[in-house]
Amino acid sequence: MKHLSLIRPQVWLGYVTFHAAAIGYLLMLTQCSDKVEVTRTYRYLEPVYTTTDEIRNSFEVAPPEELSTTGKIYYLAPYVFINKPGEGIHVLDNTDPANPINLSFINIPGNFDMAAQGNILYADSYIDLLAIDISNLDDVQITKRVENVFPRFTTWSGFAASEGSILTDWEEKEVVEVLEGELDEFAPGLYHYRSGIVTEQWVNFATVDSRVLANTNSGGSTAQPQAGIGGSMARFTISSERLYAVDDNNLQVFDITQIDDPIEGNELVVGFGIETIFPYKDKLFIGSQAGMFIYNNTDPDNPEYEGEFIHARACDPVVANDTVAYVTLRDGNDCWGANNQLDVIDVENVSSPQLIQSYSMDHPHGLAIDGTTLFICEGEFGLKVFDASNSREISQNQLVHIEDIHAFDVIPLDGVLMVIGDDGLYQYDYTDPANLQLLSKMTLVAL
Repeated sequence: MKHLSLIRPQVWLGYVTFHAAAIGYLLMLTQCSDKVEVTRTYRYLEPVYTTTDEIRNSFEVAPPEELSTTGKIYYLAPYVFINKPGEGIHVLDNTDPANPINLSFINIPGNFDMAAQGNILYADSYIDLLAIDISNLDDVQITKRVENVFPRFTTWSGFAASEGSILTDWEEKEVVEVLEGELDEFAPGLYHYRSGIVTEQWVNFATVDSRVLANTNSGGSTAQPQAGIGGSMARFTISSERLYAVDDNNLQVFDITQIDDPIEGNELVVGFGIETIFPYKDKLFIGSQAGMFIYNNTDPDNPEYEGEFIHARACDPVVANDTVAYVTLRDGNDCWGANNQLDVIDVENVSSPQLIQSYSMDHPHGLAIDGTTLFICEGEFGLKVFDASNSREISQNQLVHIEDIHAFDVIPLDGVLMVIGDDGLYQYDYTDPANLQLLSKMTLVAL
């Protein structure tokens, strides 16, 4: 079963070709006959549905797989979890970052996001949320399945599934048709023929790719086990004994006071084009294609809107500290934007965030801040490290540019930098941010 198309499936319909004789003798036809023959060929993507029973019975722990495609990354000592989009999670022992050990693969159909606290790993599986006990990797068990909490797969852009099944894939089909008709049916230009699905079209779907998780374990009981840490491309995150999840429009709350028993809570409408969520102390910074929203989660079950910063339409991960938020904007089909830049935003007054400075970037994706060191993943253009102590001179204070990797998201923690991208997992010693030292790399195998 293929799953990559679920990240941002698009239905491309239509190209028209014409019978050779019709083209070659067009002028003769216009003089001698009103009949014309047209061959049209088009491809389309047909939705594929899978029963929920089949999906829910497919969970299993398998021997380790080599990395072939990568999605999100999450760290909970001593493990690194790497998502294989739509299929499950690789589990690595990262006790020694210079020698990560690939331990196992957890098969979870429809998985894109993850977060972890204590010995519980939380993961989405299409429409369900799973709480998974990982205290014994030889005997991984689901402690709870919260069913039907992510309904987007059942109602995707009008492709509604029948009861008991969900949309899981797309199958490409090709159709060739020979049409005969009066010439004026195809005039005034054969190349402008339009009829139903022959016209080139785009069908836009809800974003289903999930993002790497970022969290601080602020608030809540001191007896709670420590949560893990991720990056900036999050759609799940943990804060104040709650698991927060965002989809294109909503923020959903799960009470995880008892970590192996998540309880579905409130759902708040945030806006449109929601992309990421990043917690800092009692704040939730939510990135969307149109801007950054700030929510206060002092009452963790009922986060309250506090302010927003609106920007041009673009993909928008965000990280923050006490005074400043950093937002990267990038172009691309996912976001329909045309901006590639870093926005630095003053958030001391959360009700009225103000732009400090914008900096041009190549194609920025995930980012992270550790003290005054700012890490920015530039996709196919590599990884950049900046001294961000002066918010108005960041571009003048670039410390490092590693160009020979593909960087999607990054986790800096205790001097070890974990970078995930389309070519694998790279880990660096960043105790001297101006002189990164490669500790290890785990490259992808060719499919």
